[in-house]
Amino acid sequence: MINRRNLLGAVASVGLALGLVTPALAQEDKPQLRFSAVFSEQDIRADMMKRLQENVADIADLELYYGGNLFKQTTEIIAIQRGNLEMGNVSPQDIATQVPAFSILTSAYLFRDAAHLNEFFKSDAGAEMKALAEDQLGIHILGPTYFGTRQVGLRIDKEINTPEDMAGVKLRMPGGDAWQFLGRALGANPTPMAYAEVYTGLQTGAIDGQDNPLPNVENMKFYEVMDQIVMTSHLVGYDLLVISQEVWDSFTDEQRQAFEAAADEAIAWSTEQHLAREGELASFFEEQGLNIYTPDVDAFRTYAQQMYLDSDLSKDWPEGMLDRINAL
Repeated sequence: MINRRNLLGAVASVGLALGLVTPALAQEDKPQLRFSAVFSEQDIRADMMKRLQENVADIADLELYYGGNLFKQTTEIIAIQRGNLEMGNVSPQDIATQVPAFSILTSAYLFRDAAHLNEFFKSDAGAEMKALAEDQLGIHILGPTYFGTRQVGLRIDKEINTPEDMAGVKLRMPGGDAWQFLGRALGANPTPMAYAEVYTGLQTGAIDGQDNPLPNVENMKFYEVMDQIVMTSHLVGYDLLVISQEVWDSFTDEQRQAFEAAADEAIAWSTEQHLAREGELASFFEEQGLNIYTPDVDAFRTYAQQMYLDSDLSKDWPEGMLDRINAL
């Protein structure tokens, strides 16, 4: 008796013999990769991931989840380690929680701009830092996803010129020691709060402000509940696009090269889009009634860098790494 399975098998065999079945159907099923990020679907990086999704379609089926709907901020790495997630857009601060040496890459006023950031991650020094995270966490870092230079946005009308002016300001920062330290390095009183709760926190006065690049302020409409933006430019904002090391190792050399090239292209496109958008948004926010101004950035830089150098965080920094970054 010929059952349905035998019949389908016979048809497939004949189809292969006659060249009627496409190679894709003849291959084993492609791996399903779940990607999680806290940024919204309106974010430029969401379009970045859609580009990547299309360009790696022959290698894997990439499922995209935004807004922290699959995993909340700070939990993505653990989800990957437990096998519950294959890809994520994770902050270097989250990596530093498990790999203290990585905290050097979270320090204020470290990278000069997006070009300096990318140059570092392509350098030998960058390869060494990536290897630290990969060896200890079981993730493969595809590259840094720049999302703008972080500025301080406040709902209060107090003018800020130096770190001393930030005393007592409840500044929302993500959870984690590295993020909280950054808030203190700006002179503020850091307050942990989930990204999705920031709008309501500003609206109700639970927090006095937040720090994000201008594109994020637009995407999340924080400007609707803020009075001013202080252009501290304290951190070149970036996350890291990562994939499970186990998944990465399961790819062939050819697949890894193609996947890496697709990631590089998508990341470069996203960076260009962010840089262009940053140049436009200051004027837009002023039109919305916000006061946009530049404080004494040298005072902020000096204060922040000294705090880092005097802290326990810097004790974990790889010897000579700071000089190597500055020399790029």
